[in-house]
Amino acid sequence: MNDAAPIDPLTLHRSLLTLDTHIDIPWPTGPDAFEDGRRCVDLPKMRRGGLGAGCFAAYVPQAARNPASEQMAFERAVAMLQAINAMGRSQNNIVARVATTADAIEAAKRDGVLAIMPAVENGFAAGTDLSRLARFRLLGARYLTITHNGHNALADSCNPRKDLNDAPEEHGGLSPLGRDAIAELNKLGMLVDVAHISRAAMLQAAEASRTPVVSTHSCIRALCNHPRNMDDAQLDALRDVGGVIQITAVPSFLKPEAKADAVTVADFADHVDYAVRRIGIDHVGISSDFDGGGGFAGWMNAADSPNITAELLTRGYDREALAALWGGNFLRVLRRAEEVAG
Repeated sequence: MNDAAPIDPLTLHRSLLTLDTHIDIPWPTGPDAFEDGRRCVDLPKMRRGGLGAGCFAAYVPQAARNPASEQMAFERAVAMLQAINAMGRSQNNIVARVATTADAIEAAKRDGVLAIMPAVENGFAAGTDLSRLARFRLLGARYLTITHNGHNALADSCNPRKDLNDAPEEHGGLSPLGRDAIAELNKLGMLVDVAHISRAAMLQAAEASRTPVVSTHSCIRALCNHPRNMDDAQLDALRDVGGVIQITAVPSFLKPEAKADAVTVADFADHVDYAVRRIGIDHVGISSDFDGGGGFAGWMNAADSPNITAELLTRGYDREALAALWGGNFLRVLRRAEEVAG
């Protein structure tokens, strides 16, 4: 007879180092991160939901490619990174700390403070000047999402933009400049984020990078046939290079044609289960894409994060597995990037 006390999901959740690898910030203005307002992720909701750390992305939308628009994109990314860094302070009895290494994120958990990690979404922010990547790194960015919706100078997107006159394919995956960008990211210790790039570009990036690539916010193509999701061959390539797919909370990535109120925590967990069965627990993680399209019934904001842990616990994931999914795997890859840069 097993007399062990049942595991309380909330207690377990709060004991974990929980890291959401893709969160957007409002721009150019929005509610302060220290106010419990209309943002899906603010610091009060993080604390209430036991979410210990977040990668906050300086997102730059794709525009027509010319020197003026590229300069504007660069300036926007810099300003957004500065705003993300400004979240690292104490206010309203909440302490947040900018943490740009795996060790720093773990230290923040030990110290009981929230960890903020900057990132850049869309290599268009660098235009054709790869020296700009070093500026992003100096401002704390630890990954670059190579494209967003629409091709850029570095790679083809999985979502070409007809309004920008994109062909279905422009570079055949990565451009030569894109390969140089990956080499530069490796030197800087920034992860290569393959979310949003085309299938060909993703497979090429996995092979070209000296560090494991990550998809910071994607789901499973076999369960939902969306161009932003990864098929089995992509998952296998990710596993083979030691990378991680961070299953995300965007409803249309989880169920075809779905709206937020028709998607559940169980649907999200189905994608986690599939990836774990296909490529192993070491290569799967959790992200939300909150304030950028993520959110569904049961996980509409950061305060709901314990519901993910509770669902996975019912499916047989133990504490070690949950710790890996909620940030351990991502931190392992982040450490590898630090080692290669060092």
